[in-house]
Amino acid sequence: MKPGLLLIGDATQRMLDRFDAEFTVHKLAEIDDLQAWLAENGEGIIAVATNGHAGVKPEIMAGLPNLKVVSCYGVGYDGVDTDACVERGILVAHTPNVLNDDVANTAILLMLAASRDLVFNDAYVRAGRWEKEGNTPLTRSPEGKTYGIVGLGRIGETIAEKLAAFNARVVYHSRNKKDGVDYEYYPDLVKMAEDSDYLIVITPGGAATDKLVNKQVIEALGPQGTLINVARGTVVDEEEMVKALSDGRLGWAGLDVFREEPKVPSELYDLDNVTLLPHVASATHETRQAMGDLVCQNLSSFLKDGTVETPVPECAHLQ
Repeated sequence: MKPGLLLIGDATQRMLDRFDAEFTVHKLAEIDDLQAWLAENGEGIIAVATNGHAGVKPEIMAGLPNLKVVSCYGVGYDGVDTDACVERGILVAHTPNVLNDDVANTAILLMLAASRDLVFNDAYVRAGRWEKEGNTPLTRSPEGKTYGIVGLGRIGETIAEKLAAFNARVVYHSRNKKDGVDYEYYPDLVKMAEDSDYLIVITPGGAATDKLVNKQVIEALGPQGTLINVARGTVVDEEEMVKALSDGRLGWAGLDVFREEPKVPSELYDLDNVTLLPHVASATHETRQAMGDLVCQNLSSFLKDGTVETPVPECAHLQ
């Protein structure tokens, strides 16, 4: 018999075909009584395919005594308890690198939309106001500005490289200074926000970064500053951000992520200084296929020799 795989969340037909070739696939969405199912089938599951948001809930992990590998669709994996996995010797894999360009492109898209007031100008034309009321106010050029990147990982570096087209001054904040990086490092996030025209958030989610971009950071960025978030909604103090955008203490924002997705603070809907996307930074046909292929490849690799191609850092020592 083929080993058991529990699928949490959706998968493309291309992924399902690869799963079926190597595993007996069980879909969480089709299980009515989870505890009864785990009691009957949990021992036969060695692998889980999931995503960064759904993760693997503790009660599911507890019911899978022979779980050996979790393959996560996405670069973020904050929905997976990596400490518990390490303790049990469970390898966790994710899908880095293949989405770098499109997530970086989305950050640039949001930056440009904020700079040139795209949402306001589009609505202005559609409402027939251009003909009736004349031209809209001048906007802001992104050229030669200072861009503070919060989290200079793979995607952060790709964003920085693409910003070179705008003659940008790129600075960054992370837990530690990175070797071999020419960009200026700011150990103090508030100071970096104060010195930046744009603050681009691309740091991992999780407890360590919860509300990292807080009221103090937002106010340091200020009424002429722009906040771009393509990381996780939890990284920004959403309540404080909404207040600051509403009362002018923060100039503009471009947001692809939110704290309680798909719920979005309704106060943002009527603001002209905000561009809203439904968490689509990596959502191109090309990138999503590459992500799905890597999820499958990590599982295939594990079956072959007990390793995965792209382990998360916390689990890399397990192979």
